[in-house]
Amino acid sequence: MDDLNGKVAFVTGGASGIGLALARAFAEQGARVALADIEIEALKKAEGDLLAAGAEVVGVQCDVSDYGSVEAAADRAIEAFGKVHILCNNAGVAPSGAMDEMAPNDWKWCLGVNLMGVVHGIRVLVPRIKEQGEGGHVVNTASVAGLVALPTLGAYTATKYAVVGISETLRGELAPLGIGVSVVCPSFVKTRLHEGHRNRPQELGPGPEEPDAFMTQMLAVATEPEVIAERVVRGIRRGDFYILPHPDFKAGFEVRANEILAAFDLD
Repeated sequence: MDDLNGKVAFVTGGASGIGLALARAFAEQGARVALADIEIEALKKAEGDLLAAGAEVVGVQCDVSDYGSVEAAADRAIEAFGKVHILCNNAGVAPSGAMDEMAPNDWKWCLGVNLMGVVHGIRVLVPRIKEQGEGGHVVNTASVAGLVALPTLGAYTATKYAVVGISETLRGELAPLGIGVSVVCPSFVKTRLHEGHRNRPQELGPGPEEPDAFMTQMLAVATEPEVIAERVVRGIRRGDFYILPHPDFKAGFEVRANEILAAFDLD
């Protein structure tokens, strides 16, 4: 998809972080943007700021873990703009803790947002993109944790490995239809990912009282989300599948890949 002018992008987790940066980047390319986010006040502010900057944007409240909520948000986006060409499954949370200490509800929350959020986005919007017959692009936000396992982030890592696999499968399914797929695997980015418990469903009980100290420290010196958004826009235009903005993780992935390759030759 070389020209984004006039296209419509649907971005989950769009009120802050990478999602908001994606919305701005798409708007700069002349695209119209549906911001989908669970956090209503942040959503209103993001929508207002983008409108003030001249963007064509609509904010839609959306809980990606709830299929009906995603469906309603998609309906609202299409009501506003008529079509959707670009789907960015970007919303995410990152509960942390040792694998044997993670509560079942921590798993339920993480799987609901990071994994089922992507599944719901695909199931709701990809058929509509197909029906339009104008091509399109799906961007799934995974993580370097979808390529290299990170200690104390077992639930998060599980979901991000899944998102990479889903994306690889989806690429093969959509390629004959002229619909591109990208999976973006960033490392630490300056977002509020470490404060995700602010939106944790009450029925799942409280999470940790304080943000994870390591995550807080790393995110404070991390990459600006605008850098990731720029790479995503470039990736959509070039048809890149893997979007890997942090080459410092290449060595870690090589170790893993080489260990797997060597194991094929073991008796």
